[in-house]
Amino acid sequence: MFSKSKINEPGPKDDAAPSKPAAPAAPAPATSAHKPNEFKASAPKAKPAASVLSTDLHVTGNMKTTGDIQVEGTVEGDIRAHLLTIGETATIKGEVIADDVVINGRIVGRVRGLKVRLTSTARVEGDIIHKTIAIESGAHFEGSVQRQDDPLSTGSSKPIPAAAPKPQQG
Repeated sequence: MFSKSKINEPGPKDDAAPSKPAAPAAPAPATSAHKPNEFKASAPKAKPAASVLSTDLHVTGNMKTTGDIQVEGTVEGDIRAHLLTIGETATIKGEVIADDVVINGRIVGRVRGLKVRLTSTARVEGDIIHKTIAIESGAHFEGSVQRQDDPLSTGSSKPIPAAAPKPQQG
């Protein structure tokens, strides 16, 4: 039937030692039946690389991912991601929602993020709703800043008070 070769066996190699006889063929099928399952269980899932929108790309429409996005081009629409990096050459016209937002370029619209960072080259025209924020010297920002414990919720940023009943005149 099949025989187990010493060449494919894992373990320390000692070229000076005399070769030992090959292991019996009977145990080999039992152990090889479990190897595919062990490999799948021990193989960690690699995190995919960030999606990059290059400088010559112009996107019209909304984007949504659970991964990371790096924008170097122009986007007219909303973006939702885990980590969103806006490059120095990038322009976003729309709402940005991400766990981490690093802004090096221009955004015209609302920014929502657990961590928001405006670098010295950032240009933001719109409101920022955040849990933590960092604004470097030189960043340009026009709008309001509001801290929320859950800035990623897409509901209204400010609760609207219920209208008081009007007194009836009779």
